[in-house]
Amino acid sequence: MRNLAFSLTTTFAALAFLAACGGTDPAGSGGTGGDGGSAGNGGHNPLGETFTKVVVVDRSGGASEREDVLVTFAQPFAVGDVPSGATVAARIEGVDVPLQVDAKATHADGSLRHAVLTARIPKLPGSGSTTLELYPASAGEEGASVAASELLATTFDAKVSVELAGKHYEASARSLLEAKVGPAWLDGPLVSEWSVVAPVAGPDGAHPHLTARFDVRAYAGKPSVLVSVTVENDWAYEPEPQNFTYDLAIDTDKESVYTKSGLVHLRKARWRKAFWWGEDPQVDVEHDIPYLLSTGAVPHFDPTLAPAETALANLDTAYSAKAYEPMGIGLAEEYMPQTGGRIDIGPMPGWSAMWLLSMDERAKRATLGTADGAGSWPIHYRDKVTDRIVSLEDHAYMTLLGNPGDAVNPETGVSDAFPACGGDCSSPYEPDSAHQPALVYLPYLLTGDRYYLEELQFWANFNMLQSNPGFRENRKGLVQFDQTRGQAWSLRTLGQAAYITPDDDPMKKYFTDRVGYNIDWYKKNYIDNPDANVLGIITNGYSLYDDGTMAPWMDDFFTWSVGHLVSLGFEDARPLLEYKSKFPVGRMTGPDFCWVFASVYHLPVKDTAQNKFFTTFAEAYQASVVHEGHPEVASMACGGPEMGAALMLQAGEMVGYSPSTQGYPANMQPALAAAVESKIPGAQEAWDVFMARSAKPDYSTEPQFAVVPRP
Repeated sequence: MRNLAFSLTTTFAALAFLAACGGTDPAGSGGTGGDGGSAGNGGHNPLGETFTKVVVVDRSGGASEREDVLVTFAQPFAVGDVPSGATVAARIEGVDVPLQVDAKATHADGSLRHAVLTARIPKLPGSGSTTLELYPASAGEEGASVAASELLATTFDAKVSVELAGKHYEASARSLLEAKVGPAWLDGPLVSEWSVVAPVAGPDGAHPHLTARFDVRAYAGKPSVLVSVTVENDWAYEPEPQNFTYDLAIDTDKESVYTKSGLVHLRKARWRKAFWWGEDPQVDVEHDIPYLLSTGAVPHFDPTLAPAETALANLDTAYSAKAYEPMGIGLAEEYMPQTGGRIDIGPMPGWSAMWLLSMDERAKRATLGTADGAGSWPIHYRDKVTDRIVSLEDHAYMTLLGNPGDAVNPETGVSDAFPACGGDCSSPYEPDSAHQPALVYLPYLLTGDRYYLEELQFWANFNMLQSNPGFRENRKGLVQFDQTRGQAWSLRTLGQAAYITPDDDPMKKYFTDRVGYNIDWYKKNYIDNPDANVLGIITNGYSLYDDGTMAPWMDDFFTWSVGHLVSLGFEDARPLLEYKSKFPVGRMTGPDFCWVFASVYHLPVKDTAQNKFFTTFAEAYQASVVHEGHPEVASMACGGPEMGAALMLQAGEMVGYSPSTQGYPANMQPALAAAVESKIPGAQEAWDVFMARSAKPDYSTEPQFAVVPRP
């Protein structure tokens, strides 16, 4: 879908593009949810009233004012801000400017949820900025779209060449565009973007595993074409999958863009390089932070928090040392199962949270570079038949675990097992759902880059297909088999994929259905189960230890993730949020449970002698002080000086590394914020007690857990 907000006075089709270049679920997530996001105005935003702004920044470093600058970015919208039937318009200092709206996803009420926007800025101060106001407007006339034939009338080409085992393979964007232009990702009078794909091929034919994808973005009247080259080694069912080592070259008709000798392209992985053909506009966008936080699309980090300059500088230094290259991963942890606190673990990685809260270009560079590297992990399984992420609907018994027989469909007798490795299939990177960062959601949300969207879909799918088919109930994709933290992060990624995947993408319904299947499973086993524990804890999967304890911080991850689903509009998850909220609230305010111990590493929740769960938080507290080796504190005033001295803490300090941004109280904070939003009795009191504790982290250095309740 695309619109211009008003009738353009210039006929863009008449612009000298050639000369300038030098010759589902259409209603959003309504299948399982309601109106995504807890903010917005319920569809009552008057047409013409500004609801958010973005700042367009000149990054050229020059002093001269530039004219007629085109800039593309993505924007999420709160429910009702752009009602069904309306579009988005833009103005600068009260004067309308052309804005192309490529609508991608809508809320359940039909209002716009997510779109890629392209604005024409009449004048941009050198090394300065201008503010673009966005407002809802009636849809206007559309001009003629930028056509591929206009680009092909130039000398444009972008090629990827591979020298492998003495053979030459290549793919050409120009040749693919000349042969066939499929549905455009962006389609309008300011910009069009086309995606074309083919195997790299040589004199003996196409390579069976290596495939090139080109996303080509051409602007009207501008010698500017953004090219994204992606090479994949990820066909799910192609025989003899393996790593391939080759010499790589990326060239345009004008210059060499990139070369790499001896690149080891890992199995089930992909890499990409993005570059400008012609003029780099050197322009950036800084989003309206309070508005982003209000939409419900992102975790509600503390809007008063500003990342420290030292933290941003340190982040830039760290990323510069690991800047993304093909088969690199940027700032991510190579061995994802690595235990202990990490900056990448949380509702968002610390670097993404810093970008979201500052719009700083250093944090953005680190976030997008690490997101580019998300393709290097061996989690990519693409169906050669559909050219999409391999589906549990088509291959319900595919798995990375279990015996060969587990992959056989009992109804058809056909195995969904992936082919055996045909060579070296090793990888230096180990993925893990239990320690999985949110690598690509925010990058797609704010850029609209298709590469990031597909990465989000790949990761959401991997978390489901990795398990034994029986554990996930085959096609349903249940994640209940995992560690509690694995369930938490898998639900987060799955919900985000369902929420933000475009309405016209067949994977929209696929992911939305699986959010529903998972919510139904938890509802059946906890909400509708009279035998479910009354404390509000998750007990399935690898949740409980043999000594009757569990990890409350993992459970807190899960509580926040359920709250995040509700914020994304999955209202069917609200009863589960209300159930789960009892656990963090009870640890802060429960009778005869001292909140100082709410953040212990392991909390006893079960009488192993009788094989029964505790029915009160008082029982859990009495068992906890014994388990922690401090039975004497049971009779002390909660949070008082005497208790602090006994525990070697400050008075009013919680256990579990309170001053740390990665400590267990920090882990608890997003769960308590979600509990407040659940509106269960005692939640606000629990939050107030938590915020009054004496020792708190400085989130300006690492804000990944700095989540607060939405107003």
